[in-house]
Order: sequence, then structure tokens, then C-alpha cells
Amino acid sequence: MRCDGTRVRHEDPMYHLIPYFLTKRYDAMNMITIDIPEAPMKAYMNAKRREGKAVSHLALVLSAYLHTMEKFPALNRFVVGHKIYQHNDITVSMVVLKPGTELDTMSKIRLTYDDDIFAVQEKISAYIEQNRQQGEANALDRLMNILVKMSGLLTAAIGLIRIGDRLGLLPRALIDASPFHASLLITNLASIRTNHIYHHVYQFGTTSVAIAMGNLREVPRRSRDGVTFERCIPMGIVMDERIASGHYFAQAFAQVKKYLANPELMERQNLLAEKQPAALPEKAGE
Repeated sequence: MRCDGTRVRHEDPMYHLIPYFLTKRYDAMNMITIDIPEAPMKAYMNAKRREGKAVSHLALVLSAYLHTMEKFPALNRFVVGHKIYQHNDITVSMVVLKPGTELDTMSKIRLTYDDDIFAVQEKISAYIEQNRQQGEANALDRLMNILVKMSGLLTAAIGLIRIGDRLGLLPRALIDASPFHASLLITNLASIRTNHIYHHVYQFGTTSVAIAMGNLREVPRRSRDGVTFERCIPMGIVMDERIASGHYFAQAFAQVKKYLANPELMERQNLLAEKQPAALPEKAGE
């Protein structure tokens, strides 16, 4: 019994068999680039800035993925030891550079489906501020320092951790500190002026999807007036195909693009309105 996931049992038999054939997460990696038009995002961010609300590209993308995951819950699954699990929570791993150094650190943001775009932005800002504090180490930094000091026992210690992860015996404290146990890995490489990449999904841990945002680029689009160029944010996406079908992923990322084309949809009142059941049409004569 894992403390970080619930076993998925009622699924198409194919999904229960695939992990026996594709035993490694990197065996099952599918990769795609999605170009997100920047204009709707930029217009929204400028409008919110005039209202005194700062919203970043990263917050928009992360919020879009969060609320897409609510509609497509298989995105929050993982495979360990030939078994499929549903994450019990929503965590996002991110890398943060420490100011004044070339060092970075990594930990996780915890989200809920109740978080709208502004709540996601607040959590990102708090996360970055906390992890950029010089002279302070987060849980991952402290864990790595302990492991390194074990010297000759390091290989055995890492081996025990891997076995414990495979058997679902890792303690909650270790899972909470591990950036490898998350619903999503996301990195914004545009923040260091770098193009997008396809970031591998780790064999160790439970992260099934990785997203890497990169520098803005001009993407050709065919229109009635010929070929035009649109400024887009490229996202390199790597997925573990064992958690869902290609069709499922395609539908999910179409939903991500829908949210990013209309960021207002991720504000609280619109998220709540979307969840309300549609009113039944009135019968004639009533």
C-alpha cells in the first residue's frame, strides 16, 4: 500500500499489461512540441497588471495544466512495479536558481483543484522566494547532504531507497522531499534565455509528464492572406504512454490550449460556473 498513490484497478486490460512489456519509464516516453500563441496570454497579463495583479507565463501554463488534469485525471497517474496508481495529491517539481550563484535547487509546489490562476501565481511566487533564500537549504538539499556524507555506504543507501520505492515502502517524509515523486515536472527555460527541450521523465519516482517551456519563437501559420508568423511559446512535452492513450493525451493538451487561448476561464468565478450542471430546457406550456 503506497502512501502517495491509490491502485488503479478498473481499467482497460491493455493498460494493465503494457507495464509488463514496457518495464522502464524511458521505454514508454512519447514526445511532442506544442506551440502556444502568446498574444492572448500577453493581453491577459497586461490587463491584470493594470488591475494590480501580476500573472506570469509559468502561472498560466501551470494553471491550465492543473485544471485540464481535473477533466483528464489519468494525467495524474504513474506506474511503479508493473502497477498503475493514481496520485493522492497534486505536486509539481520545479528547478530554482539561487541568486548570486550558479547553483540551483529543486522542490515541489502543492496545488489543489480549488486553486484559480491567482492562487497558482501566489504559490509559485512563494515557492521561488522560499527556495532562493541564500544560506537556507530545503528538504531535498538536506537529504542530499545526508546521503553524500554516507560516502562508502552511498551505493547501498540509494539501492535501498530504490527498492523501497518499488515496493511502496518509502516513508512520507522522504516522498515529500523528493522532486522525483510528483504529478508533473515543469521548467521554464526561457527564464535563462534557452530554447525548449524534451526533458526526460525519471525512471526513479512517480513523475509521468515533463514540460519544458522555451524562448519565444515565430511559427508560420497559413491563412487566407498567405503565410503569417505568430509569436508562440514552445513547450516540449514528454509523456509516459503507459498511463493513457495517445488520443487521451491529444484531447488533454487541446484543453490546455483552450485555457491558454482564454485565460479568463481560469479565474475562480468561471471555473465554478464551468462546473455547474447545465440547466434543462423548459417544456412547452410550462
